Amino acid sequence: MTPSTEINFDNFVQIINGQIRTTAATRHGLNPANRQPKAKVAIATQGDLDDAVTAAKAAFKKWSRVPYEERKKAVLAYADAIDQLRTEFRDLLISEQGKPIPQADAETDAAIEWIRGMAGIELPEDVVEENETRTIVTRYTPIGVVGAIVPWNFPLLLATGKIAPALLTGNVIIVKPSPFTPYCGLKLVELAQQFFPPGVVQSLSGDDNLGPWLTSHPGIDKISFTGSTATGKLVVQSASKTLKRVTLELGGNDPAIVLPDVNVDKVAEKVAFFAFLNSGQICLNLKRIYVHENIYESFKAALVRHGESYKVGDGSESGISHGPLQNEMQYNRVKTFFDDIKDQGWNPITGGEIQPSSGYFIHPTIIDRPADDSRIVVEEPFGPIVPLLSWRDEEEVIERANNTSMGLGASVWSNDLSKAGEIGRRLEAGNVWINTHFDLSPIAPFGGHKESGVGTEWGINGLKGFCNVQTLFLNKHVVS
Repeated sequence: MTPSTEINFDNFVQIINGQIRTTAATRHGLNPANRQPKAKVAIATQGDLDDAVTAAKAAFKKWSRVPYEERKKAVLAYADAIDQLRTEFRDLLISEQGKPIPQADAETDAAIEWIRGMAGIELPEDVVEENETRTIVTRYTPIGVVGAIVPWNFPLLLATGKIAPALLTGNVIIVKPSPFTPYCGLKLVELAQQFFPPGVVQSLSGDDNLGPWLTSHPGIDKISFTGSTATGKLVVQSASKTLKRVTLELGGNDPAIVLPDVNVDKVAEKVAFFAFLNSGQICLNLKRIYVHENIYESFKAALVRHGESYKVGDGSESGISHGPLQNEMQYNRVKTFFDDIKDQGWNPITGGEIQPSSGYFIHPTIIDRPADDSRIVVEEPFGPIVPLLSWRDEEEVIERANNTSMGLGASVWSNDLSKAGEIGRRLEAGNVWINTHFDLSPIAPFGGHKESGVGTEWGINGLKGFCNVQTLFLNKHVVS
């Protein structure tokens, strides 16, 4: 099915039961590169949420009974429609999130790939026992109404990454984009109306009140949340009152352990890339870089060289490698780490100062060997500032890498894959890479250990996270 020409990217609406729902109050986001206002969007009321839940429950009764192959066909047609509008989505992403063109291209392509990739995963019934007297079958049944809370750092990918598995497994979904980046999410849901019955995919646009309303609403059966650990804890508290199913993808403090046998320049280039990608606004950015003391000075020089080659600016312009931070709240938080440079006596070897500008721009900054208990090592800045640390003993560096309440990602860099694998298996993280980082797939589960999350998304494990498990016992001896 070809998307309707009625889809345009000039106005943005919330959709309840297949219809546009306007509100008395509105708000707008900002383009973070110039702080100029974008289009107005609705501020949902509690009544809007109640109506969306009512519509979702009615739609669930029918959608959950649609055969899987038909659901899959609709989801893939939806992916094709997004693909046909990929340039429009890409440009919208740049203007609301701030990503440079290459990174916006990558997220847009991934958003489409994630839908198609998860549509290719089978979730069959499992026969766990078969004998003369009985058959035992494990089934995966849809939970019901899903509330999807999408963050501002990947508003396109993380919306489709929740929509696709929810629909494939027979659930219905209410999408709540971030108030900072509402536009891609609202447009995705508007487009979805051409492929799914009313009430199956809905959107609510709101302010800070909407999230708590959603997580506490008795008609919501599952929350899929991506965001900070602090907010994730509040989500769990709210959802616990009605025993909602919850999946949380939260913050990270990802370590990189660099062994002395690497090609210094090539690895430094990659480490810099993954530390500062999206201007440090990724839960899986490298946030602590541990380099063996034998190569520390040469690695530091190479890391600085690559960091200083970046071009910071408006993501819509060609040649820009790093855009602004997305919003004023995060910009002000990251600025406190720059205040600590002077207050704590940290040694910046590149960057270190924030220059006045029209947008939320901060140049990549590397802090040379701060103390392990310093804030820049212990906390997640979620911005373009990273500590560079040295190590000597393997047992010591593993202990230091694991000495965090977070456990999202980690990477080990070495030409000795066996040694790197041994170290990687000892790291307390849900995602561990050897000689790369932030390498994800729609068919592989993604989740965190410790305070970096609960449950997983994507892959067959992620699909199961949108399901209740049902064990079916079939007694072969008929009772008469």
